[in-house]
Amino acid sequence: MPSAVNAATRARRPQRNSRLKDLLDKYIRHLGVERGLSRYTVRNYGTDIQGFLDFLGSNGVASLEKVDRSVMRRYLGWLHEQNTARGSISRKLSALRSFYRYLNRENLVGADPLSTVSAPKLEKRLPTFLTIDEITRLLKAPDTSTPQGLRDRAILELLYASGLRLSEIVSLDMSDVDLNSRQLRAWGKGAKERIVLMGIPAAKALQRYVKQGRPQLSGKKSTSALFLNRFGNRVAERRIQYIIKKYARQAGMDTRVFTHIFRHTFATHMLDGGADLRAVQELLGHVRLATTQVYTHVSQNQIRRTYLAAHPRGGGRKVRL
Repeated sequence: MPSAVNAATRARRPQRNSRLKDLLDKYIRHLGVERGLSRYTVRNYGTDIQGFLDFLGSNGVASLEKVDRSVMRRYLGWLHEQNTARGSISRKLSALRSFYRYLNRENLVGADPLSTVSAPKLEKRLPTFLTIDEITRLLKAPDTSTPQGLRDRAILELLYASGLRLSEIVSLDMSDVDLNSRQLRAWGKGAKERIVLMGIPAAKALQRYVKQGRPQLSGKKSTSALFLNRFGNRVAERRIQYIIKKYARQAGMDTRVFTHIFRHTFATHMLDGGADLRAVQELLGHVRLATTQVYTHVSQNQIRRTYLAAHPRGGGRKVRL
């Protein structure tokens, strides 16, 4: 039998009042303008918070001032009834906490109903990364006889060589690139600037794209964007997500490949190669060292697997004495 909350949610359509919409709009502008978050991140925050506001409207809660611990418990119960994953619930609560902190600073609401609400405990998952063989096959997948292929090869090489986020790749301008010193100026979360390095293969792929591919894509248009689509405009994040999946299929890879896996692979391979943890932290643009330390566990696991497979008495293979 469905719960009373679930029945009430179905019975009443979400009533979006203008006051809540104005508060959310102000917060969205704050995220995009003042904090400088990417459009993708801002969109996700907006979606999660709007879902909560819709729940309030469906359950007759007309203002944020009326949200208390009881309402939050009902909201969490409703999310569980919808079979929402723990990670998604944790993300939604994080978005709401950020929303309420902003409203408190701006004196738009009083109490914070999330102060006594705990997020569900998550299983610690190690980042997924590609092997050197897999990343090599993926980098060779684009057809570099076309302008789009030159662009795609440069994007893939740069993602692996630099550890840049997808939003950082998309926002690159021509003025951010110094091919002579093989350096890039990237703008990370919160519009923080950092210098990122790239190796010779990435620099060569990028130089070839800039000289041969980009002029054909830009046509008569004048734009500062580094990576362009076939219409001469800045390439979109979704397009890069699509081409990565396409080339993964072409490379015969059965693992689920996504844009952030390049960042995981960059960090893991750097540490496997003996890089200093703080140097990797700086290159990734992590504020906290603890965020980077998760890759040391990945690297140690890789070392363990190599040992077990390679050492005669490692236990990973049968040895005749």
